[in-house]
Amino acid sequence: MSDIKLLEKIRNFKEEHCYQYQRKLDTYEEDKQILGWDDEFIANIDLNEFEFKQSNSEEDKKLAKEFNARYEWLESLSQFNTHYFFAYYRGVLGGILVFSQPNAFSKLMGEDTKNIERLLSRGSTASWTPKNLASKFISWAIKWMVENTQYRLFTAYSDLSANERGIIYQSLNWYYLGQGSGTTVRCINPYNSNVIISDRTFRSRSFYKRYAKDLGIEWQKNWNNDQSVLWENIPDDIEKQLRDYSKEMYNKATKIYFPKKRKWAFVLGKDKRETKKLRKEFEERNKIYPYPKEINE
Repeated sequence: MSDIKLLEKIRNFKEEHCYQYQRKLDTYEEDKQILGWDDEFIANIDLNEFEFKQSNSEEDKKLAKEFNARYEWLESLSQFNTHYFFAYYRGVLGGILVFSQPNAFSKLMGEDTKNIERLLSRGSTASWTPKNLASKFISWAIKWMVENTQYRLFTAYSDLSANERGIIYQSLNWYYLGQGSGTTVRCINPYNSNVIISDRTFRSRSFYKRYAKDLGIEWQKNWNNDQSVLWENIPDDIEKQLRDYSKEMYNKATKIYFPKKRKWAFVLGKDKRETKKLRKEFEERNKIYPYPKEINE
């Protein structure tokens, strides 16, 4: 489904529950037919029988993408994904989690958190899974990250435009860091009207290459590496043309305004001593808010 069609569907969504839960309701009957399970069998699925694993194989990444498209409300995976997790029940995939490099590293634990922070960017469970699977799965994945990597700070967002209030993060005792004021601006992609993008995309390497083509400028191989544009290798007059054109494209783009997301964070160390030290530092550096009232209601 295109971003635009998905946006229209969400705007017409009038239920009290979140849009992602609606995806589970929409797929339940079909899942029963595919698996050959009935309501009684599903009602008796034991959470303790689930097995969790981490895998970054290309085959499993493809599996995560397909699963996410069926059960996660955004339908697509995020960019810069670094760790994939899978939950299985008797060999049947029942859930995925994806951790990513944040779009912009925070200063929640000091000047730069790139060496310890990961964003929980996607998570979804199948229609037939027990309701507590998500919380157990997230806890397991974070413990795996702490035991096997250098990451200790985990962040996530709940999107109010899809009725996501962050109940799962409250149940796991995450820190609530509040909701920004105002709105978040998204734009219709000028090169693909079915896709919604952020303002940062207009300053991305791939878009600068497109701008060069629009302007009749031949892009040189040494103007970029695998991650970014190397402005020091680009002549000043061409750099000005590209930057001016980027601003022009953003100003002309159709804007869509969303409410700010709620931000959550969790800190965990390898042992109680490290956890206590890191959480003390986190709490001293950041303003922690009480959980939003409607979550407790």
